[in-house]
Amino acid sequence: MTRPNNTRQSLTERIYAALKQEIFDFVLLPGDRFTESEVAARMTASRTPVREALTLLQREGFVDVMFRSGWQVKPFDFEQFDQLYELRIILEMAAIRRLCEMNTLPDLEDLKDFWLVEPDDRLDDGPHVSAMDERFHIRLVEASGNREMARVHHNITERLRIIRRIDFTQRPRVEATYDEHAKILRTIIKRRADEAQRLLKTHIEESQTEVRKITLHMLHEARQQPSDVRLSEGVGSARP
Repeated sequence: MTRPNNTRQSLTERIYAALKQEIFDFVLLPGDRFTESEVAARMTASRTPVREALTLLQREGFVDVMFRSGWQVKPFDFEQFDQLYELRIILEMAAIRRLCEMNTLPDLEDLKDFWLVEPDDRLDDGPHVSAMDERFHIRLVEASGNREMARVHHNITERLRIIRRIDFTQRPRVEATYDEHAKILRTIIKRRADEAQRLLKTHIEESQTEVRKITLHMLHEARQQPSDVRLSEGVGSARP
């Protein structure tokens, strides 16, 4: 009796993942409008799982429903992103101060194992390093012991993910992240709070600047292609 529901849920998840990847890859651009029927045809699925997938994306802030006119990829709001970055810096600097002032520094071995490695042992897979970068910052805030701070920080991380991941499409940015994370981590281990805060603030601000430049360039490049070409080269069917 539960098999049809499970099958539909699985299809919904695949459509959700496919659409989210299209948004991340600028196959669907900020401001693009589309209907459930159009997505259903592309994904070879019925409208029900498409609607469910879009509702999930709406909750996460990636799309908006347009009254009687389908759906729209949420336009980029760089002013809002800047405000989120500002709040993120405040939270992470406070977390680092707490860490450095603790009687016993929490176990950060997982971060050391990944970031404190020789250059030849570094990964160059952008998506994986992006995920680990996100984990680095989340882990530092969690380790500070303030659960409410960690909750707010996690929400900010979710909302910034769509543009932060773009930072890791460029090899020099991957290398810079390794270097900067290593410096921040070593400084925290030595309990140099002021220096660690300075390094962290500079690291996030430089990433913020680079992300804006890369995003604008990628958007410009993507808009040179007709939408049907982008979609034909993007994610295809959501079925296995």
